[in-house]
Amino acid sequence: MNRAAEELVFEREVAIAASPETVWQFLVDPEKAVLWMGLEASLDPRPGGRYRITVLSGAVATGEFVEVDPPRRLIYTWGWETSDSVPPGSTIVQFDLAPAAGGTLLRLTHRRLPDATAAASHAHGWTHYLARLAIAAAGGDPGPDPWREGVRQ
Repeated sequence: MNRAAEELVFEREVAIAASPETVWQFLVDPEKAVLWMGLEASLDPRPGGRYRITVLSGAVATGEFVEVDPPRRLIYTWGWETSDSVPPGSTIVQFDLAPAAGGTLLRLTHRRLPDATAAASHAHGWTHYLARLAIAAAGGDPGPDPWREGVRQ
């Protein structure tokens, strides 16, 4: 991987009407995680612990937890089991949670995306799923994920 590829980053901030402690649970508890993203999750949120989530049928993201600092920061490696361009553990996902008026300001940073195509694809995916996280963590029901049915908006 060349230096330019290592510097491709996607960043997004989302205001969530829930405490950092509540939002944190939606990032590390497998049952809560699948309410906003994925079909099933296996999460061992400790440094060196495994991260694995079946986002959609045939799309499984895996990695390893790097930093676990509840309820402020969560960092894990990320990649797709069936991808040559973004293989398991090849990128870094970081969530920073800060108290804010009315809840939490969540900042997602996804680093080391290999190219513009991967960056755009992950930006599209994270934008979709962060909106669902904001609803679920605030106590709402984001409803069935339309992407499960193959509808990608």
